Amino acid sequence: MASALAGCTSVSYYAQSIQGHVEIMAARRNVGGLIRDPSMPKALRAKLTSAASIRRFATDELALPNNSSYRSYVDIGRDDVTYAVFAAPQFSLAPVTWCFPVFGCVPYRGYFSRKAAIENAAELQGKGLDVYISGVTAYSTLGWFSDPLLSTMLRQDDTYIASLIFHELAHQKIYVNNDSAFNEAFAVSVETSGVRKWLRATGNRAGLRRYETNRKRSADFLGLIAKTRDELRRVYGSPRPPEKMAAAKAAAIDRLRVRYRQMRDENWAGYRGYDAWFAAPINNAKLAATAVYGEQVPAFLRLFDLCGGDYPRFYAAVRRIGALPAPSRAQALKAATCDSLPQARQIASQAGP
Repeated sequence: MASALAGCTSVSYYAQSIQGHVEIMAARRNVGGLIRDPSMPKALRAKLTSAASIRRFATDELALPNNSSYRSYVDIGRDDVTYAVFAAPQFSLAPVTWCFPVFGCVPYRGYFSRKAAIENAAELQGKGLDVYISGVTAYSTLGWFSDPLLSTMLRQDDTYIASLIFHELAHQKIYVNNDSAFNEAFAVSVETSGVRKWLRATGNRAGLRRYETNRKRSADFLGLIAKTRDELRRVYGSPRPPEKMAAAKAAAIDRLRVRYRQMRDENWAGYRGYDAWFAAPINNAKLAATAVYGEQVPAFLRLFDLCGGDYPRFYAAVRRIGALPAPSRAQALKAATCDSLPQARQIASQAGP
């Protein structure tokens, strides 16, 4: 199988991907059976019981796939299931992409071994690229396999579990090849609207307030990143020599850190949940990775509202936009109504194939 896939990347890369995934699939245990097992630790039983309820809610209330995904469990014995390696040129915010069968082209490579991810990052750095490694708590096979709940998914509260299940099932519902920004923003919009609906349905008002506060902080954070990306685009588009461009890049990142500390202390009452992100090195790859998950989310949530919170109508609208040519997709998303795309078609015709 690895040999057959080697046209896109190395055999060794596919070998580790296949081995890591097969090991997880082989370790799956049925959630219902684990809940009934009297030897199961009380805390884990409670988490699995909540996850089972959330999984039913995903199908019954969010119209997400009713399949065997997230009905089994695996304790993987580590903090992250995979490690994503992002890369971007020294003076560009456009991420390097890698192409794979089924999944299309994406702006990262995933590894089941942190050591292998670090080695790949070092190789990319040796080519003069900015690199960033991010730990991943869950991943989706887009419905090709019965994806299990992972121990990494259960390490926080039930709201976190719900957000991951809704997000990963959204990828199974709609996935557009070669457009990670579209796919991730769509999944985040389903996650966000779904968690809000689930918290209301369970009567968890305090949880909903906490969630909305966290969403506001996330939006503030993404706003900071967007401002710095705009500054860097102007820097990279200028005719400066490399040494002056590097200095301007460093200055823009320094300003980002200053703005973050000011926002944290003045607007967040000292909340420090993003301190580690800003304390670590910041480069084009890290900024690009962050943008993939956030830039188009407001447009998707706007479309969801236009669809009256009706998930089947929302999914149908998203599919219509996803079928448009890639250059016009983001613009069409901003202009779309729920049941028709007259403006989107005009944008598509102007953009060309």
